[in-house]
Amino acid sequence: MSTLTPTRDVADGAAETPLRRTPSPARHHAGFWFIAFAFLTSMAFCAVPAPLYSLYQARDGFSTFMITVIFAAYAVGVMISLILAGHISDWIGRKKILILSLVLEVIAAVLFIAAPTLEILLLARFISGLGMGMLTATATAHLHDLHRRHRPQASSQRFEIVSTAANIGGLGVGPLVAGILAQFVDEPLRTPYVVFLVLLLLSILAVALAPETVERNVVRPAYRPQFPRANHGDPSRYVAALAAGFASFAVFGVFTSVASAFISGVLNEPSRAVAGLVVFAVFGSAAVAQTLTSRMSLSAKLALGLIAQAIGLITLTVGMHLASMPVFLIAGIVTGIGAGVLFKSAVGTVASQAAPASRGAALAGLFLMSYLGLSLPALGLGVVTQYISSVTAMTWLTGILLVILAGVAGLSRRRATA
Repeated sequence: MSTLTPTRDVADGAAETPLRRTPSPARHHAGFWFIAFAFLTSMAFCAVPAPLYSLYQARDGFSTFMITVIFAAYAVGVMISLILAGHISDWIGRKKILILSLVLEVIAAVLFIAAPTLEILLLARFISGLGMGMLTATATAHLHDLHRRHRPQASSQRFEIVSTAANIGGLGVGPLVAGILAQFVDEPLRTPYVVFLVLLLLSILAVALAPETVERNVVRPAYRPQFPRANHGDPSRYVAALAAGFASFAVFGVFTSVASAFISGVLNEPSRAVAGLVVFAVFGSAAVAQTLTSRMSLSAKLALGLIAQAIGLITLTVGMHLASMPVFLIAGIVTGIGAGVLFKSAVGTVASQAAPASRGAALAGLFLMSYLGLSLPALGLGVVTQYISSVTAMTWLTGILLVILAGVAGLSRRRATA
């Protein structure tokens, strides 16, 4: 059902349009959950290889460094896409970009299924990254738009919970499903992708059924690549959010790239289901923590995230030195809690202070910096483990991340006392 109401275009330069037919609140409500499903499915798919890397490694005989190169191919695709297309949904429309991104994920899934060789694995991960770069900021902005259209007077609590749960929770669901399938079904390097290919096709249908929230401009703004700029509301708050995103995703990058090899190598645990369960525990704890902290202020979330992530990183390093699976798992959960809450505070800050016409661009900048955090530390681990042990490399990385977290805390404190 639709209603006839005067509306104003969301993007820059839009003009008042009399009696434009707009979807009813009920359609916005349904569309909100359609987009959440597509967001969750896509994020889960992009993390499917996490528990499978050691299987690829055993089959093809490549090193831990090659695992991080494969992971970096995905991250590079994400960052290129964020720079070139992460912001254009503000004037092209959310649905067009989401459908295009999902089509790219479908292509990646077909490549994984057709020929799971090293070369195809690199190509598929890069294509998957291209799709994900378009999707993350666009889906987050679309969820925010649909939430506001359905509940214009409500707080942003539902949006924050669902968007971050779909994003972070999806990264945990993918490895869990893939790990279980790889452990108990035939064709472990193909079957998980077949399952997610079906879900991705359903996601395209879900996006097609959701209402658009960006009206078409008569004159589109001039295109230019999107780089992080501190002109989305309060500059200091935006910079703090970018730093928080980098720090939180650095943890997620470690667990989705080299954790599986560490679990099978140093901890002597060959089960793919266990590897997937560990990654799920990290991201699942992040998603649960985001839900439980929904009523906390942004400053309280930031403080909790910084403290929990710091404690978790230190405990993780201890667990690696002790080669203890229980300590490693507990540390992963604590670190996940901290990173999840920290990232949630960043998303909430950016979405709340960005103007509607530039919300996609602001979120694209946040995700760009976050994916730099996802890729650079993991790639650095892969490089240095060619020369030193993975335990020593992780100890160094922990020290670097603790310095970054201290910097985020210092910037936030200066902002609060300004």
